[in-house]
Amino acid sequence: MSEFVVVYELDEPAGDGRLPVHRVHAAPAAPGMTAVPGPRTFCGRDTFAMQRASWQPPGQPGSAWYDPQYAGRVCPACDDAAGDG
Repeated sequence: MSEFVVVYELDEPAGDGRLPVHRVHAAPAAPGMTAVPGPRTFCGRDTFAMQRASWQPPGQPGSAWYDPQYAGRVCPACDDAAGDG
């Protein structure tokens, strides 16, 4: 699989200013760039309003592509597409 970028679909800001993660997605990297998501996630959502995750997958076989603290918020379609990356 080619490079991809982990992005967060966010909920409304919390009272303390934090932006809570609603769903974790993966998007193909923009052409020629490894840290910029392309226009759509693997599941087809627009990445424009999403936030790029600062967390980076370790790149080791069998490791998660997403931050484990958000394991319950991973998009199943993106997981299917990125899980083997």
